[in-house]
Amino acid sequence: MRPAIDISHGLHGRLKDYAEVNDLELSEAYTEVLETGLEALETQDQQ
Repeated sequence: MRPAIDISHGLHGRLKDYAEVNDLELSEAYTEVLETGLEALETQDQQ
């Protein structure tokens, strides 16, 4: 399910492709990408 935020169709399509390639549900793919991105940003902020 697409989150209730404004995400371009292109970005959403990339997430759908990522989910398919990695055998994930779409919500799992969104969660994984968001958590990974947040961890990267938090690590970047600490440096």
